[in-house]
Amino acid sequence: MSIQLISVSYQYAPLSIRKQFAFSKEIQQQMMETLVLKHEIEECVLVSTCNRTELYCYGNDRAEQRNVFSVMQEALLGSAGLDNKENVSSYLRFYEGQKASHHLFQVASGLDSMVIGEDQILGQIKEAHEQARNAGTTGVYLNTLFRYAVTGAKKVKTDTQLSKTSVSTASLAVKAALWELGSLSGKKVMVIGASGKIGSIVLKNLATVEGTELFATTRRTNIRHHGAAFVQIPFSERYSYFDQMDVIISATASPHYTITKQKFSEHIRTKKPRVLVDLAVPMDLEKSIKDMDDVRYYNIDDLELIARENNEKKKKEAEAAGLILENYEDKFEQWRIFKHYQNTMDTVCNFMERESRNKGVEHAVRKLFYQVRDSAQPEGLELFFQSLEERNRQWED
Repeated sequence: MSIQLISVSYQYAPLSIRKQFAFSKEIQQQMMETLVLKHEIEECVLVSTCNRTELYCYGNDRAEQRNVFSVMQEALLGSAGLDNKENVSSYLRFYEGQKASHHLFQVASGLDSMVIGEDQILGQIKEAHEQARNAGTTGVYLNTLFRYAVTGAKKVKTDTQLSKTSVSTASLAVKAALWELGSLSGKKVMVIGASGKIGSIVLKNLATVEGTELFATTRRTNIRHHGAAFVQIPFSERYSYFDQMDVIISATASPHYTITKQKFSEHIRTKKPRVLVDLAVPMDLEKSIKDMDDVRYYNIDDLELIARENNEKKKKEAEAAGLILENYEDKFEQWRIFKHYQNTMDTVCNFMERESRNKGVEHAVRKLFYQVRDSAQPEGLELFFQSLEERNRQWED
């Protein structure tokens, strides 16, 4: 049985669909633990970010591949509170075998990201794998796959310029504000959810913009400063500061809106251009805010336009990264095939040991070759001896 994947990605599914699959950590763990109890599935890892939800599974040899996909799809749709009648299936993408493992290598290295080469995804892949390991839902196959994918992604990070010029979704929020306002010098910028992962990166990026007056609102007190000077305000008081702000960037894990159109309009008195950026999935900002005068609104999908310009500049580095990953993908496939035929190798070893005892090692080896000749198809036999020739050349060297 091979590795199988169902993906709900920004490439095929709009934000309105992806937000249905933005599962909490508790639901993620519950889904994985439930899946490995199924007859068809032995291992699983769930990756969930603002731009994708991906379920990786490894099934047993007795289950048909279609059955595994059906069980996976049922779990995803069930956890999202959906069913097959709601026409969501058209946004799902299915990968099996080498295509599934290839996809993970691309994702982990940032080559499949909205912003090519972005750094956040590697940490999110490692975190998803660690969560699955802690839940006891992974085994030798997915552990090995994720280990190779992470190692390959780290190699890309150190050996190419992708990470040196990396632009994350969080930094695109700052770019969007600069694009609309021309400059952030002398501007007041509020980050909602600054103690979270994305909000923390936004705050860090803003700290490098000279002349910006920063405000950070959070329900916690442990905001990482990143060397930035900012005014920290209670989350409950955020609306009273909105009239002062030129830019508001929201990136929380809240199940409800952090800014509604009605509340926002009630607290705005000064007429001036404002940029509002929503980096959350599900959305933090009520989308109808974009209809207000002097408001420039961006969400995750809108930032894709800015990302395209960045991606064009990275095409050569992406090609170099692809060559690096190809080597690690081959190594994983070699491991997988070797693992799959472990019982076959054990049988051959027993045969060789028995024949060697009876008539010597040379007789045992030649008998093995003749049996391979008589049982293999011509193409397979040719590949077998080509591999031996390659091994012989390496011995001669």
